[in-house]
Amino acid sequence: MNGAAEAESAPPLIQVQALSRRFRVGAPGLFPRLRARLRGPATAPTTAPTSAPARPPTTPGSWLHAVDDVTFAIKRGESVGLVGESGCGKSTLARLLTGLITPTGGQILFDGRDLGELHRRNQPERFRIQQVFQDPTDSLNPRFSAFDAIADPLKRIQGLRGAALKARVRALAEQVALPAPLLGRLPHQLSGGQKARVGIARAIAVSPSLLVLDEPTSALDVSVQAVILQLLDELRARLGMTYLFVTHDLSVVKLLCNRVIVMYLGRVVEEGPVDAVFRRPAHPYTKGLLSAIPSADGRDESSRVRLDGEPRSPIDPDPRVCCLDGRCPSATDRCRQERPVLRTIGTDQRAACHFA
Repeated sequence: MNGAAEAESAPPLIQVQALSRRFRVGAPGLFPRLRARLRGPATAPTTAPTSAPARPPTTPGSWLHAVDDVTFAIKRGESVGLVGESGCGKSTLARLLTGLITPTGGQILFDGRDLGELHRRNQPERFRIQQVFQDPTDSLNPRFSAFDAIADPLKRIQGLRGAALKARVRALAEQVALPAPLLGRLPHQLSGGQKARVGIARAIAVSPSLLVLDEPTSALDVSVQAVILQLLDELRARLGMTYLFVTHDLSVVKLLCNRVIVMYLGRVVEEGPVDAVFRRPAHPYTKGLLSAIPSADGRDESSRVRLDGEPRSPIDPDPRVCCLDGRCPSATDRCRQERPVLRTIGTDQRAACHFA
């Protein structure tokens, strides 16, 4: 069996099953309760009735469904793009995978093991998932030099010290094309591209299996973005890592990713190989996203799919209604009575649309 066949038959590195994350909104906050406690018991008036009237029942707050029943898998060595509008749940999903927040429901299996258990029990395997953050300035400690930032995970996780630590940091700096003289500089003494290289070197320092990249070039100049993206592509090929690339830029997905996952209002609405999804998008929302890409080939404007109207509220959404209802140009009464589920379209493409 050759390497490609083995990769196809190997179990996925990440399996996300019915994953959900909800946030409470509209509930009484801390300060009203604190003020009530500080006021103490109210003094009863002299004409008070012998029995106080019953208190009205407390109504629970509503729930914002940031990630709602998401299921997908990522194979070893893949580069998967996660796209969608701001507020669709991409960054929340990234935080769930890296253990920065805990899920409300569902399960994440990492290499066959429950990721929640790994985080709760503080298992050392957690280091196999690392993240490159969106803003390289805010994600670096302003008091740490570039050397300290890269060395920190090596000291904490691998226990490196002395000459071995210095050699490893210098090797990582060389891998990301960061000149050795810059290792002694603080973040404010580095350019945006140099800080991005420090963040990447820190993320790959402990040789992770999965690297979550949350808009890693959005804060950089356009001229620097292409260089950093090329660096990331080279590192994945050289180190054999798996990428989850969170981005708004569909051209980046087309250039660097094997597969793409499209999210809308916390749900996955389409998934499949990049070539198939870009060539034959099955979901109206994906068609709208691709239609928004500027084109220089004189494409007829009438062929563009427009998503007019306002998005539905993510707070306590109706489970019977399609999440794109109100913006979809193809919506029918069925879309308001039966929410579509992800189903297979073609060979390896899925879409959550009744008419895909």
